[in-house]
Amino acid sequence: MDAGKQKEQFNKAYVRAIAAQAGFNPSELDVDDDSVDLELTGRGFKGAVRNPKVQFQLKCTSRDLVSGEVIRFPLTRKNYDDLRGTDVICPRYLAVLLVSDEPQHWVQHHEDHMSMHNACFYVSLRDLPETTNGTSVTVEVPLNQRLTTSALTHLMTLASNPGSVS
Repeated sequence: MDAGKQKEQFNKAYVRAIAAQAGFNPSELDVDDDSVDLELTGRGFKGAVRNPKVQFQLKCTSRDLVSGEVIRFPLTRKNYDDLRGTDVICPRYLAVLLVSDEPQHWVQHHEDHMSMHNACFYVSLRDLPETTNGTSVTVEVPLNQRLTTSALTHLMTLASNPGSVS
């Protein structure tokens, strides 16, 4: 498997592991023509929507894109446009997983457990402006928005209350 496909598969597994811990149901669309790699559905929320959904465009990189307190991620113009705006049925997020160049460092196996030594961060492009860039847009993903089980639960809670999504 080439390195790009390996990163893509690891990224899906990473976010699915967080979703499993949170108790969310993951699904993948058969065709990714709307910049959505993974959709998660919650159940039993007390907001206006009892079974909210959030969608993610997943990116994984071993490039050093960290600048200060953000990841400066070059996103294709199509992905940028697909993730922007308020005219979608559920919130969409860009999730960027930072990994080592060496796949053997992504997962470590121990006698009684395994561990993932990586970090994934997310951002909403919902309110970002249109762009005149032709091919790509550099998006700033804050390092204080780490995708964890509690962060994912928070995003799902926001999705259960339309109008409060950030």
